[in-house]
This record gives sequence, C-alpha cells and structure tokens, in this order.
Amino acid sequence: MAAFITMSCNSSVLDNCILTNLSVATSSPDSRYAAFPTTLRILLAIIMIAMIAIAFLGNAIVCLIVYQKPAMRSAINLLLATLAFSDIMLSLFCMPFTAVTIITGSWHFGTQFCQISAMLYWFFVLEGVAILLIISVDRFLIIVQRQDKLNPHRAKIMIASSWILSFCISFPSVVGWTLVEVPTRAPQCVLGYTEFSADRAYAVMLIVAVFFIPFSIMLYSYLCILNTVRRNSVRIHTHTDSLCLSQVSKLGLMGLQKPNQMNVDMSFKTRAFTTILILFIGFSLCWLPHSVFSLLSVFSRTFYYSSSFYVISTCILWLSYLKSVFNPVIYCWRIKKFRDACLEFMPKTFKFLPKVHGRTRRRIRPSTIYVCSEHQSAV
Repeated sequence: MAAFITMSCNSSVLDNCILTNLSVATSSPDSRYAAFPTTLRILLAIIMIAMIAIAFLGNAIVCLIVYQKPAMRSAINLLLATLAFSDIMLSLFCMPFTAVTIITGSWHFGTQFCQISAMLYWFFVLEGVAILLIISVDRFLIIVQRQDKLNPHRAKIMIASSWILSFCISFPSVVGWTLVEVPTRAPQCVLGYTEFSADRAYAVMLIVAVFFIPFSIMLYSYLCILNTVRRNSVRIHTHTDSLCLSQVSKLGLMGLQKPNQMNVDMSFKTRAFTTILILFIGFSLCWLPHSVFSLLSVFSRTFYYSSSFYVISTCILWLSYLKSVFNPVIYCWRIKKFRDACLEFMPKTFKFLPKVHGRTRRRIRPSTIYVCSEHQSAV
C-alpha cells in the first residue's frame, strides 16, 4: 500500500499550497517498512480482539448499570457512564479497523474513511479526557475547597458541553486542516509529517488539548488533594485523644463517636480520590507516549520515515487503546456497587470466581460528613 498526496498550488505564489486530496493506492507493503512477522501479527490481532471484547462489554455494563438503576444516577456516576460510552465508541469505530490492518499489513477502507476514522479517534479520546478532567476538578473542589457544587443537572450540562467542544476540536482533521494519512508503516490513520505551519499548528493544538492541558490541571489538582489529605490525616490523628477526653464529660458517649465520624469522612474522601487517581495514572501512562509520538511524527521527518516507525506506531496505538480496557476493570475493582452489578450480569457459570471483599460505602453528597447507609453513590 502506498500513500501519496495531491497538492494544489497557486501558480503565482508557489508557497501557497493546500491539501486537496489524499489518495491511498493498494499494493504490496514497501519493503523498507517491513511489518511484523505473520505469527506476531496474528498474536497482536488476537490480543486486539480480546481488548475490543473487554472494552465493549466492560464499559457497556457500566452504562447499563447507571441506566437501569435510578439510585446510581448521581453526578459522578453519570460522568463515569459518559467516560465508559466514549470507550465503547472507540472499541466499535476505531479498534476493529486497527486490528484488521495489523493482520493484513495494509489499509483496506479507503481514503475518506481514513480521515473519518482519525476524526472519530480524536473525538472519542477528547471526550474521555474531558470527563476525567471534570471528575478530577470535582474531587479538588470537594476535598481542597470543601465545595460540592456538582449535581446531576450540572453534570448533564457539562457532559453535553464536553461533547460539543470535543467535536469542534476534532472535526478539522476530517476536512483537511492537517495531514492525516495511512502510510505503509502504521496500522491506523495517524498524524503525518508536514512542513506546513497551519498543519503543524493544528497538530500541536490537538495534542495540547488531548494531553498536556488536562494532564497539567489534573496533576495540580491531585497534588493539592494529596497535601490536603495528608494534613487532615495528621490533624485527626493528633487530636483524636484530646478531643475524646474533652468531650466525654460533656457529651457522654456521643463525644466518643465524633472522632470516628471524622475518620470515616476522610476515609471515604480518600478512597473516592484514590479511585480517580488510579484512572489518572492509567491515562498518563497510556497517553504520554502517544503524545510524544504524535509530535515527533509531525515535526521529525527522520522519525516519520524511519524503518522502525511501523513497530513504534503499533505499540503506541496499542497502548493508547489499553486505557479503554483499563477503566472498567478499575470500576469493578474499586467500586463495590459496580462489582455487585457486574456479578448480576455475569452468567451463573462464572460466579464461582472468588469475591473481592466489600468496601465501605459512601453517600452521593461527598461534601457532608459520610455516614454508611443504603443510599450511597458508587464512587
């Protein structure tokens, strides 16, 4: 398969060239960019198929749980369901075509779909990152600022806004604002090397919006949260004994219960924060290499046309898709209600699997003191 680009240039101004068409001609792969051996390609394809199944089924269960159970429709769970839905879309509209290309060694879906698939890839990735950013800022406001302003209505507005913003950022890639091509050395439409300033500017804007801005904000939020949790934990530990002794004469038994209640409050906040922190770490590990790879592809001709580009691009894309598989596993591991609901959906033949010990539950409104009850949010 060879890829070539047709450019239209203004005859009076040779520098005024615009991308008008991207043609993909199917032929044998270029020998300079040898793909993986057949056995390894089949193995990678099998792994990709397993990833598609886990990403689709796992995230579909998350969406189904929130849809079927009104008690689960808290603001945070609506955000998690949206994150799961964006991962479902990736598993349906992007991952299968990458798997086919890995098996066959060439792109068989045409030029137009190349651009569409690239746009969909960035669209769903941007949406997932936006939701994770919203959740992270919400945790920051709750734990650091002691403000719990996010309710289901506001969550729905933010979800709708994030979809619109993600579409606006990703749509230019389908109308030729940047160079998107399927070279013989990549299993998916990727950002290609270009010397045009406009193309490079859009590529930088896309990568910054997908990774660097969200990463910076989330990293700052989590550092502040960690510092707050550490200070509060030390304060609770230091004053527990003195608080108990001072209140026992005035409040009797109730005085003995208050320090425990404060510990429960901090415990639930810490646990909810830890779950989101794990998602953030997974996002960082999966997308930092992809962001660096994309920038190198656009700016470095040597890297883009190197013989190892196919192997590198395949590994990087596989790693970026791993996030969609990673998220539902974290939900079931960390969130008891999701875990219990997953067991309800599983066939009875699989219920012999060992159960994970249950975790203490929490309420939907995390700004107040947490008290264990049956009406609690999942996260």
